[in-house]
Amino acid sequence: MAILPVLEYPDPRLKIPSKPIEKVDDEIRALMDDMYETMIANDGCGLAAPQVNVHKRVIIMDFAYNDPDFKTMYLANPEIIEASKELYELNDGCLSVPEYRGNVARAKKIRYRYLDRDNVLREEEAEDLLAFCVQHEIDHLNGKLFIDRLSPLKRQIIINKLRKRK
Repeated sequence: MAILPVLEYPDPRLKIPSKPIEKVDDEIRALMDDMYETMIANDGCGLAAPQVNVHKRVIIMDFAYNDPDFKTMYLANPEIIEASKELYELNDGCLSVPEYRGNVARAKKIRYRYLDRDNVLREEEAEDLLAFCVQHEIDHLNGKLFIDRLSPLKRQIIINKLRKRK
């Protein structure tokens, strides 16, 4: 396993939409393992493959810091198939936009499908924090960052600060 470099905004590679994978095989499982190590090394709770410059539809999540019984989630080709109109708002953050956060509203409850680590097609429901995080990571697969969901003024303030930092 390897710790991979995490792309940071304004890197244009973060905006590249990811391609679906054909199946979860040993190569994809190795990517998932590397992504897990990278996420943990960076104190994250979720990571999408585009954040490590791999433009495949793969995400991982782990909330063990918040819930010791939480099992790491490995999702390939995740897609939301149903979303509630009711919203859930959180102060969102991202490993690719370090040190900055912003309030984002996403669907409170979702139904989603994905291929698991064993290439089995699954369909599940999630709400609140888990639903929020699944949506955040799927946004990455579509070339979207949480700052794209902020008001134009808040987004521009963060972008200006990030550019100055670079």
